[in-house]
Amino acid sequence: MARNNISSGSAFEADIGYSRAVVVDDWVIVSGTTGYNYQTGEISRDVAEQAQQILLNVDQALTEAGASMADVVRVRYILPDRSDFPKTWPVLKKWFGEVRPAATMVESGLMKEEMKIEIEVTAKKGCGTRKQ
Repeated sequence: MARNNISSGSAFEADIGYSRAVVVDDWVIVSGTTGYNYQTGEISRDVAEQAQQILLNVDQALTEAGASMADVVRVRYILPDRSDFPKTWPVLKKWFGEVRPAATMVESGLMKEEMKIEIEVTAKKGCGTRKQ
């Protein structure tokens, strides 16, 4: 059973001691990801824009792991304000509308006030889903 840790270069990973994603066999577990642009360190004030940036970051981690968004089987959305969740739906549908992973939304505080959404996913490489 081989293990591969993937880093995005986020300062949080080094400061806290975690990996953006961990790959074990065909499974890819992507850590809770917030809407920072890792190249600039900036984060939008808009929850939908944060969701888009998060999914770009998640997609990059999955690609590095040899997987894709089509391989996502589980997604968890964490928002400090549940009333913001519907604002993200067009973005989420764009990324997951065909994939249709199992999903959960949780209302919880996040590490910093500027963070309006955090997303974590689990993927199984090569399982790429079809619309049912």
